[in-house]
Amino acid sequence: MAPVAMSPEPAVFNTKRDGHALEDLSDAIDTVNVLKDEMKKERGLYDESEFDKSKDKTQFRQYEDACDRVKNFYREQHTKQTVAYNLKARNDFHSKTRAEMSIWEAMEKLNTLIDESDPDTSLSQIEHLLQSAEAIRRDGKPRWMQLTGLIHDLGKLLYFFDAQGQWDVVGDTFPVGCAFDDRIIYGKESFKENPDYEHEIYGTKYGIYNPGCGLDNIMLSWGHDEYLYHVVKDQSTLPDEALAMIRYHSFYPWHQAGAYHEFMNEKDQKMLQAVKAFNPYDLYSKSDDVPSVEELKPYYLELIDEFFPKKVIKW
Repeated sequence: MAPVAMSPEPAVFNTKRDGHALEDLSDAIDTVNVLKDEMKKERGLYDESEFDKSKDKTQFRQYEDACDRVKNFYREQHTKQTVAYNLKARNDFHSKTRAEMSIWEAMEKLNTLIDESDPDTSLSQIEHLLQSAEAIRRDGKPRWMQLTGLIHDLGKLLYFFDAQGQWDVVGDTFPVGCAFDDRIIYGKESFKENPDYEHEIYGTKYGIYNPGCGLDNIMLSWGHDEYLYHVVKDQSTLPDEALAMIRYHSFYPWHQAGAYHEFMNEKDQKMLQAVKAFNPYDLYSKSDDVPSVEELKPYYLELIDEFFPKKVIKW
């Protein structure tokens, strides 16, 4: 008897998760980063993006409104993001395929999972993703960067798969396995309840790493950035700069505060400039201008096909 073909198990999404609450928290985190950036930004460090020069950035919610909620979030994140958890998260990632769908289908799924919990939301997730991509496109950036803007937050699907909570999906990222730097948001004191804080190896300056080892060899706190990076790095032809934008766009202690540069190699110097160039599109591209999904869809489907040889992606 011929063997029976086994079809992949259907994707199981946790539809009981409150996607709107996740997105509200993500927005609050962005607000804190926007206002911190505005307070200390030095113009001329890298080429300024053109699209946001006239944007009234004071329209974003004020720091104080977001502060308490964000602080409570980071207290939990900084306690639970341990080496042990991160090893488990990566093992879980490699041990199974959560879903199989195209990039556009993933965008639609994220759209459904988040927006169905908030029928009054003004813009859909797809519209937000298109805003980032279109801002990059208007500034004449490369096609691969436009696509990166389109997909960079798709890792939030992790929240509806097997994430433990919000703390391992969103928020600023940082290395685990070495001492927590004081330039991480709320400082190293916010990690005092983390079991790795005073670990005999993980609590030392270099921990399990070597100076100059390269950020490719550093284990960053698990979340939507790291998840998407692992999804696309072997399933796309996106250049290293795009992968860096995806992996490091929430690594604020590194690309904004100058922490962990002791681990950088020559490649990372170039990647740092790429991430800095991407950062304004991540923070400032949301606006009241609603992009036409149907008009833009053919263009971005072509972009997706250009950089994703296989239409169906394993998530």
